[in-house]
Amino acid sequence: MDSEDLGVYSDWIEHAASPKARTGRPLPPEEVRDAVRRMVATAGPAGGPADLRVERRWTADGLVGEELSYSVGFGPRTHAWVLKPADADGPLPGVLALHGHDGFKYYGKEKIANTDEEPLAVVSALRDELYEGRAFANDLAAQGYVVMVPDVFCWGSRRFPLPYDDIAEYNTAAWQHEHLVEKYCTILGTTMAAVVGREDLIALAYLRSRDDTTDRTASIGLSGGGCRSALLRATSPELTAAVVVGMMGTYNSLLDKNVATHTWMLMPRMLPEGIDWPDVAACQAPAPLLVQYGRQDRLFPLDGAEAAHRRISEHYAGGASYSGQFFDGPHKFDQAMQEAAFVWLGDVLKRSVAV
Repeated sequence: MDSEDLGVYSDWIEHAASPKARTGRPLPPEEVRDAVRRMVATAGPAGGPADLRVERRWTADGLVGEELSYSVGFGPRTHAWVLKPADADGPLPGVLALHGHDGFKYYGKEKIANTDEEPLAVVSALRDELYEGRAFANDLAAQGYVVMVPDVFCWGSRRFPLPYDDIAEYNTAAWQHEHLVEKYCTILGTTMAAVVGREDLIALAYLRSRDDTTDRTASIGLSGGGCRSALLRATSPELTAAVVVGMMGTYNSLLDKNVATHTWMLMPRMLPEGIDWPDVAACQAPAPLLVQYGRQDRLFPLDGAEAAHRRISEHYAGGASYSGQFFDGPHKFDQAMQEAAFVWLGDVLKRSVAV
């Protein structure tokens, strides 16, 4: 028996009621939206950021950048980067670029964005593995967007000060510490997913309030960032579009062999048993939604990804405002996937589309 499998307890899955409930007809989207919003609301009100400061500005590689810091009401100040073309002469669509879990909590925004400084070798190594070496937030901003990249609860500027100076050791300890964080969330009447979702709502409120953004905004992220994008889609009717990358399958496809590898963000206890992640991502249909799946993604088995695609398609009744794209290869957001996502975002954010 693998330590990550149920082994002799595999028949527990068939015995339990919840997997059966999730295979039935999806709940009405308004019920899904209400359930997700109630869950996120347990983390507190989500207005704009408090005590916002501009820490510094820079220009590099055709982009201008700002480092912001602000309070979400508790814990360390959140730091975020905002990037846009240096030659922008008017408001641009806004995109919230959401870093993933990655088993790497020492940094957050640094994993997907650059400033005017060279990225650290450990960050470059992660990008080589997951993003084909690219800081995709910068590449996206260069195409004509105001891109905001915030740290979130437990990552980067919002990480817990665990007693490890070595980055690899910190990341290993933080993976185990997440169980304790979820325990505290339970005692405090919330979930880790709700706390993260609330902080992304706060970031979105700020992005939409800026003078240099239009009223068209989107979210995008890989893996844990895709989980965040799906939650934001469910809780934000103001969001124009959402991109979910390398994070979509059915709960049933994860049982037995794929639970231990996933974050608590993916398993919030407050969602009713009849709600699956495809329902969360699709509950604002027909609002534009792109989901990218990996055919050899070991974290999200292909049978579960295909089942999720069918379930989302059912929510959208075959409408063109949902696109499910399947790519060969493992868990990643490589250059081909990024370019496909950027083209889709351009179609949605830069032109009027019927939905």
